[in-house]
Amino acid sequence: MAGPRNVTFAVEVLAGSPSDVATLDALARLVLVARQLGLELRLAHAPPELREMVVFAGLGPALGLQAGRQPKEWEQALGVEEEGHLGDQPR
Repeated sequence: MAGPRNVTFAVEVLAGSPSDVATLDALARLVLVARQLGLELRLAHAPPELREMVVFAGLGPALGLQAGRQPKEWEQALGVEEEGHLGDQPR
């Protein structure tokens, strides 16, 4: 099998998408498949309620979210997510 890939996909959440358990389940399944394929996912344009659910469920690191961190204005516009490293101090 080939070495690990360094490919990241943005999961865009459409306006009006529900922030419910079914959405959380779908995201968890996407994370599982992506990891099996050696890919990374990042959540983009998700409403605050969904971001909170993702972090609460423990999927935050797998989707590029950090607990208690609010995206900066330019990050929201571009769908950019900041990635932390082990040992980084929380902001």
